[in-house]
Amino acid sequence: LRKVEALDAGHFVRVEWEDGSESRYPCVWLRDNCQCPDCFLRSAKARKLLFEDLDVNIVAKEVALADREKISITWPDEHMSEYEAEWLKKRCFSEKARAEMREDLFLPECQHWGSDLQLPQMPFEEIIYNDESAYKWLCTLKKVGIVLLTGAATQQGELVKLGHRIGFLRLTFYGPTWQVQDKAGANNVAYTTGKLCFHTDYPVLQHPPGVQFLHCIKQTDAGGESEVVDGFHVSNKLKKQNPEAFQILSSTAVDYTDVGVDYCDFAVQCKQRIIDVDSRGQAVRINYNNATRDTVFDIPAEKVRPFYAALKEFNDLLNSTEHKFTYKLKPGDIVTFDNWRVLHGRHSYPSGSTVTRHLEGAYADWDVVMSRLRLLRKKVLNRD
Repeated sequence: LRKVEALDAGHFVRVEWEDGSESRYPCVWLRDNCQCPDCFLRSAKARKLLFEDLDVNIVAKEVALADREKISITWPDEHMSEYEAEWLKKRCFSEKARAEMREDLFLPECQHWGSDLQLPQMPFEEIIYNDESAYKWLCTLKKVGIVLLTGAATQQGELVKLGHRIGFLRLTFYGPTWQVQDKAGANNVAYTTGKLCFHTDYPVLQHPPGVQFLHCIKQTDAGGESEVVDGFHVSNKLKKQNPEAFQILSSTAVDYTDVGVDYCDFAVQCKQRIIDVDSRGQAVRINYNNATRDTVFDIPAEKVRPFYAALKEFNDLLNSTEHKFTYKLKPGDIVTFDNWRVLHGRHSYPSGSTVTRHLEGAYADWDVVMSRLRLLRKKVLNRD
């Protein structure tokens, strides 16, 4: 730190750094984030200061350079706060600093792909027992959206190990894990031998699972190939090709339903937009499952056909040969993918008198996955 001063009648504090750059901090934010023991519980890294005790119009009474590594501020009630230079620098309000912090916290980089996907592969045992490999797996999963893990045992229970590796699995109405195989009286279209068109899992839940794991225990000789497509890449194509169709799919609330008995009995209803977008209009989640799209459709009748036309165009893009990637899981393979971004499907396969194809599936939430990623990064890169 080179210099510190109050600006704008004490409403801002300006810091000048050794390299000549500067940062401006609103005083209300500085007071809100006082790091002293009365205002901040260091053991929990949590704010103790009550919002009702915060004066949103507060100004700094006095600012000083405590030393070259921290600044001190005295407030009108004589409370004193100190802020370390490194802490302040990371939280600078400039566009560049905020972008760096976003990158550091959320890893927003997204590598789009089509039929040219080079499917990333890693040995299952490595990611279970080696922190660097696990960190690489989760970084790749976040960036590319899909990673194939190889060499798992061909028995149930391997996904439980994966759950323990990241933290814990997501429990749903189909259980902690679930078995994808041909079943009599199937309560889900996945539990048949028929073709599954491109879909994301569980849009009928208000918060669909973020990550999906599918472990191949037994594979059929004929058929049963898996297909994936990058939903964000296709959404961008649709937005350029037909902005009106994109607008319809990102604004129309579609009804989803799932009723039955499995882990317990269930009757689930939800409304989702096929393409969820953020404040900048960028796709952040795809919610598309034709099997569980309800017969109930809560929109005016005259808007129904334009919706179908928009969805048809999106579906055609998903299925185009330039966008979809086809592969066949081998026993011991575990495909891990972003269920908010990557739509998956399956070719049909012949039914038999015995089970010819068996996958075990499980879910995890992105909150759990990103938590483990950050902890592994700190450990692997020795970062504070």
